[in-house]
Amino acid sequence: MFDLAEAGSLGFDAGRLERIPDFLRQTYIDNGRLPNAQLVVARSGTPVHYTRLGAMGEDGRDLPDDALFRIASMTKPVTSIAFMQLIERCEVALEDPVTKVFPEFADLKVYAGGGGSIPFAPGAPAHPMRFVDLLTHMSGFTYGLQNRNNLDAAYREHNFDFARDHLESDEFVARLAKLPLEFAPGQGWNYSVSTDVLGIAVERISGMRLGEYFEKHIFAPLGMTDTRFGVKEADLDRLVDAYAYRPGQSPRMISAGKTSKLAQPGTFDSGGGGLVGSIADYHRFATMLLNGGVLDGARIVSPKTLRLMRTNHLPNNADLTEMSSSLFSEANNAGTGFGLGFAMVIDPAKTLMPSSLGEFYWGGAYSTAFFVDPVEQITCVFMTQVYPSSTYPIRRQLKTLIYSALTETYA
Repeated sequence: MFDLAEAGSLGFDAGRLERIPDFLRQTYIDNGRLPNAQLVVARSGTPVHYTRLGAMGEDGRDLPDDALFRIASMTKPVTSIAFMQLIERCEVALEDPVTKVFPEFADLKVYAGGGGSIPFAPGAPAHPMRFVDLLTHMSGFTYGLQNRNNLDAAYREHNFDFARDHLESDEFVARLAKLPLEFAPGQGWNYSVSTDVLGIAVERISGMRLGEYFEKHIFAPLGMTDTRFGVKEADLDRLVDAYAYRPGQSPRMISAGKTSKLAQPGTFDSGGGGLVGSIADYHRFATMLLNGGVLDGARIVSPKTLRLMRTNHLPNNADLTEMSSSLFSEANNAGTGFGLGFAMVIDPAKTLMPSSLGEFYWGGAYSTAFFVDPVEQITCVFMTQVYPSSTYPIRRQLKTLIYSALTETYA
């Protein structure tokens, strides 16, 4: 699968790296807490450790190297990169009001109560939302899955979180425009459908379906041959079963790979969470990020653009504990800022785990995750398929195991 370098040549202790599969097997796989696990760790783009454990799902087949996973919110960094490509071509600007592309958002109001069995209360008009607000999740939008208030409930009624089968992109925007914002743009941070809206902006500006744009401008140049919205029917045997956590019990299978609806064309390409892909593909994407926007001669974005993306954009260099109103987030809030599509470490001590200043990362709802450490030149991609991602502290555990295996640091 991966041509692994000798651990010592890249500043790792081979014996300590072998703690990773032992830990995963004993803590998660053998007891059925996770159906499978796949992990690649690399330094300076060269893989140094690879783990593959468990089964595809209910049929008990061993997990193959080229298994396909629903990467959910690990789609968001791809969408953010796509939008920044448009920024680089001056087809749009971060400070532009979103009404430049979405006239439907010209009359947004801020949530002032109501909803449920009564109409939403008339709220104060929101000042113009900018594209940077979408990239940073400071737009005022929300997710239905957060389940905190009547606004979240309205998102669930429209099924915005899972729009693939029932909405087209224009209808998604039209319905969203009729609902109030949770807060005025730029005044808070809330994990939301912002990146779905950003993906629709890519479509409207480029004139291409989002999946087509990704394929032409990101996937094909990077050699990511297995990543797309949906799954080819011929590849269904490679799609793992998806599971949901059940307290005190084994996870419940909620979507079988072999019979998945993902083989059927969707009406909506979710820039916030719709991609399916392999670990090898996302390793290439993460390596491109580590390299400052280039891989094997294919320039995706410039290093200055990527540096802007992985810089904290929260006001006054705040971390998410100071800004977030979310009950659902892939971010570990303490010591964590947020940039243009990524979370990043702004205070390693506050994270209470081994990390580097400027390390950036994100994950997906089915417990997938990746991180890029530009200081130590380390990337990691982890795949499994249990919802939600908050079920187990596995991301913290994996980072601890990886960094504890380092013998040479660049810091």
